[in-house]
Amino acid sequence: MPKHTLAATIVLLGLFAFGAARLQKPETQNGQWGQWRGPLATGEAPGADPPVSWSESENVRWKVELPGQGHSTPVIWGDHVYVTAAIPVGEARAARFDRAPGAHDSVPVTHEHQFVAIALDRATGKMVWQTTLATALPHEGGHVTGSLVSNSPATDGEMLYAFFGSRGLYALDQAGKVVWQKKLGSMQTKHAHGEGSSPALAGETLLVNWDHEGDSFVVAFDKRTGKERWRKERSEVTSWASPIIVEFGGKQQAIVSGTDRVRSYDLATGEVLWECGGLSANVVASPVAGEGMVFAGSSYDTRALLAIRLAGAKGDVTGTDAVAWSRRRGTPYVPSPLLYQGSLYFLRHYQPILTRVVAATGEERQGPFRLSGLRDIYASPIAAAGRVYVTDRHGATLVLSHDDEPKVLALNQLDDRFSASAAVAGNELFLRGERFLYALGAEAP
Repeated sequence: MPKHTLAATIVLLGLFAFGAARLQKPETQNGQWGQWRGPLATGEAPGADPPVSWSESENVRWKVELPGQGHSTPVIWGDHVYVTAAIPVGEARAARFDRAPGAHDSVPVTHEHQFVAIALDRATGKMVWQTTLATALPHEGGHVTGSLVSNSPATDGEMLYAFFGSRGLYALDQAGKVVWQKKLGSMQTKHAHGEGSSPALAGETLLVNWDHEGDSFVVAFDKRTGKERWRKERSEVTSWASPIIVEFGGKQQAIVSGTDRVRSYDLATGEVLWECGGLSANVVASPVAGEGMVFAGSSYDTRALLAIRLAGAKGDVTGTDAVAWSRRRGTPYVPSPLLYQGSLYFLRHYQPILTRVVAATGEERQGPFRLSGLRDIYASPIAAAGRVYVTDRHGATLVLSHDDEPKVLALNQLDDRFSASAAVAGNELFLRGERFLYALGAEAP
């Protein structure tokens, strides 16, 4: 395999040593990937060792064609891989467009769609079950590069939680039967660009954020019964970021990036604990948290990246010492940041330009770096076994070592297009494309 470089020879900053304790204790065991951004909600797969190199003829354990489409990330637990998708059905109708003010780059909806959850056998890729949860003609088609199913599911090994936004929230048992369901309304998204926020799961609570051009709110459910625990109105318009749940000082916090502000809610009561302004009016990237800090970013109309200390954070912390550092260049838009072993990685907008800073201080010792061989990137970077993986929309994945002087380890190409973020479990890496789901691994599980 030819050598590939980042611009030229790539040398990134050395690791900053953090303490061993993590902000959020994983709810999962190593070898599982139960929700968006993995067990730590940071993009890291602790204890995992996925392959470094692959192609259509190398290190592909299985490859299956999926029905319909979706940009939701797979989740993995035990012997199963779970995915969600939207499948067009019936005869084509007159093209339906959302007529929202400012709508642009939106795709027409010409068919009803079945919104489905699918369980696959992790060892073989064979379908175990497929459950249709809703059939509807969507009122919005979403962005031309998006999908009708961009909300990733979540699982705790007992139930699967599939969220389809305007088409509802569903809890399924391990046999694919619906245990409970909720309809939360009809989203009217900014520019008719579609829906995408994924639910967050911690302990007995399932959290959903509902930011749109109507009445926005965040809501917490009992994961077993679907009973609403609390609901809080939000003075926000559309955002696509997913909430995260972290634990600090013995209290669980639900942290949500919004159109101009990131807020923390007490997971038990919904009380706003703190908030911080400075984000854009078009937030897509989800926050990450670790080592007593939260990192939230945005781009597009306002470039911002905020590093907020949790110790002592209370009320409106905008412009206070609670903001450990911030920056206004090279900030993330679509892909979410990666927090890994004391370093924060993020891409500029959705371009193949990578920045790595010391998470505690924001110090950027070298860079940014152009990722040779990659183009537009929607998938969020992930990390495992001292390596960082970045996948673009044209089938390529660049693998970097996470060293004091990182090197390009591989540039891998597959015959599909990828907007969904990778999932990692054990020694396998799962990539969900426009057509196929790949299970990549160097040796049998």
